[in-house]
Amino acid sequence: MECTVRWTGQDAGMSFVAETGSGHAFVMDGAPDAGGRNLGPRPMEMVLAGTGGCTAFDIVLILKKGRHAVSGCEVSLKADRAESDPKVFTHIHFHYRVKGKNLKPEVVARAIELSKDKYCSASIMIAKTATITHDYEIIEEV
Repeated sequence: MECTVRWTGQDAGMSFVAETGSGHAFVMDGAPDAGGRNLGPRPMEMVLAGTGGCTAFDIVLILKKGRHAVSGCEVSLKADRAESDPKVFTHIHFHYRVKGKNLKPEVVARAIELSKDKYCSASIMIAKTATITHDYEIIEEV
């Protein structure tokens, strides 16, 4: 896996363009009080979003492989960070909303546990510094 991150220059404040090995690009920026212009998400927001994407991907894949009728998956993450540098994540709460037909609570709970303990590289890595908690709700599709 590769990625190149390039500062866009003095005139852009604290904006950076990241180009991934898979050919995608996105802008990150700092807060105005740190010299940024709020042109994109903060780098740590990207870490949090990537973690949410990683676990949501797992949940959908696990449920589909189990031939469960999943039609939606959303995860909201709320994170706390350390007060001093390095301002690592210290606690993250994941709230999953899984939508489908006849999804059993134990099946959804098992998918979340598998993601948390075995498959989600991002959350497993972040768990080295942060306490991770989660809950979930199942939304019955009509």
